[in-house]
Amino acid sequence: MIKLFLVDDHTLMRDGITSMLADCEDIKVVGSSPTGEEAINKIQELQPDVVLMDIMLRGMTGIEATRWIKEQDKNVKVILVSMEVKKEFLSAGIQCGINGYIPKDTDKETMIHAIRTVYGGERYFTDAITKLVFEDFYVHEKLKNPETTRLPNDLTKREYEVLGLVAMGKGNKEIAELLFISVKTVETHKGHILEKLGLKNSAELIKYAIKNNIVPA
Repeated sequence: MIKLFLVDDHTLMRDGITSMLADCEDIKVVGSSPTGEEAINKIQELQPDVVLMDIMLRGMTGIEATRWIKEQDKNVKVILVSMEVKKEFLSAGIQCGINGYIPKDTDKETMIHAIRTVYGGERYFTDAITKLVFEDFYVHEKLKNPETTRLPNDLTKREYEVLGLVAMGKGNKEIAELLFISVKTVETHKGHILEKLGLKNSAELIKYAIKNNIVPA
């Protein structure tokens, strides 16, 4: 029996999912909560196998709650649920260790399949979300392996990577985590890039990256 916990600030949503799963023999809703803060405590007490977590909650977001839940017990599987699919939500969720991500308009069969999939130890993303994951992966890989043998204005490969990630909207801390370097090193690279390209700030750097097809517009 898969023990499921629901986190959503709409009572109708929680009751609706509970009712929807009532005839599912291998899934049992063991509890629910309208807030992330309350969910953290209840999950520790009830020890569910899978948590279905709305992203937009009052107070603590579903992503923040996921981070706390995973720190307490990394074996709890978390599926984020969102009204809309956004790259920033997906990226933040993956960094927090989510096991799945589904839109709120998902049908019953897909939701059940997602719950069973993550319970079985795999990740579950819908096709549209998988596409976003691979788009980011593709761009990141392209930055690591530039097609041109001669990099623009004698940038080093690392500087080229930093240039692309800045142009993708990544902050210094996020770039540091992606490249396994310090924030100070990221700042140093950015300074060298601006100097070599004759640019003044990040806004000009983004325009340069798009114009030169380093990242997609």
